[in-house]
Amino acid sequence: MPVVEYKVPENIDAAVSMLSNTKLSTKVMAGGTDLIIQSRAQSSDPLVVIDIKRIDSMMTAAIVDGGLHLGPSMSCAQLTARSDIKAIYPGLVEAAYLIGSTQVQGRCSVGGNLCNASPAADTIPALIVNGAECVIHGPKGERTVAAEDFAVGVGRNCMEQGELLTRIQIPAPAAKTSDAYLRFIPRTEMDIAVAGAAVSVTLDADGTCTAARVSIGAVATTALLVTEAADALIGTKLEDAALNAAAAAATAASKPITDRRGTIEFRRHVVGVLTRRAAVIAAQRAKEK
Repeated sequence: MPVVEYKVPENIDAAVSMLSNTKLSTKVMAGGTDLIIQSRAQSSDPLVVIDIKRIDSMMTAAIVDGGLHLGPSMSCAQLTARSDIKAIYPGLVEAAYLIGSTQVQGRCSVGGNLCNASPAADTIPALIVNGAECVIHGPKGERTVAAEDFAVGVGRNCMEQGELLTRIQIPAPAAKTSDAYLRFIPRTEMDIAVAGAAVSVTLDADGTCTAARVSIGAVATTALLVTEAADALIGTKLEDAALNAAAAAATAASKPITDRRGTIEFRRHVVGVLTRRAAVIAAQRAKEK
């Protein structure tokens, strides 16, 4: 990894200027847990590393009007230790907790997981079902992109030259709303998802689902928002028929590959099972609110 320059901006404008005003390849260091691997695989060309961890707003999280403003560089260890955030978004917190080992948790971040745009990223489906929006700053100003539109391919996100993810905004959930995230891995821990599913549901006073969002990961080139699975849950009391229909919709929407970690058929089946189970957990959490 032949680093030519290591830069540490003190604010967002400085970071955007550094990203914009160089002809060399640049890498943003949010946590840095994947940076060396990515840089070694890239080439031996000169590289500028821009460390954004000294920008205060990138390292903090705040509950604002019942919703969450999350700094993209806040470590997962800090995030998962926040009981106030876990109480509102338990599925997102459990997804963040699954990234890497205890040591990695001290550096990795939700923003880094999002920007890496891995199809198997754990936090992306959890962000999607919570209606997260990605605030991006660049030379042309600020723009906002829905979490489901942020990743555009394997390892590729929607940001253009000079742009920087500066905040993840998650709206306040409605009353009796909660989420859950589940994944399947071959090992007991520290592995990449073979399939993942996140579900958010809203229940009314008699337990009928009035709103839902379902997202699946590791079964397509990007995490998918599966509206058909959500539609199968809405208007029901999440009986077996509705849960099975949601599972079938998730299976139908998936477009996995076969590799050493799982076959197409296995991944399609498992993602349906995970969707059903996550819906049950999310509903139970919503009932308890």
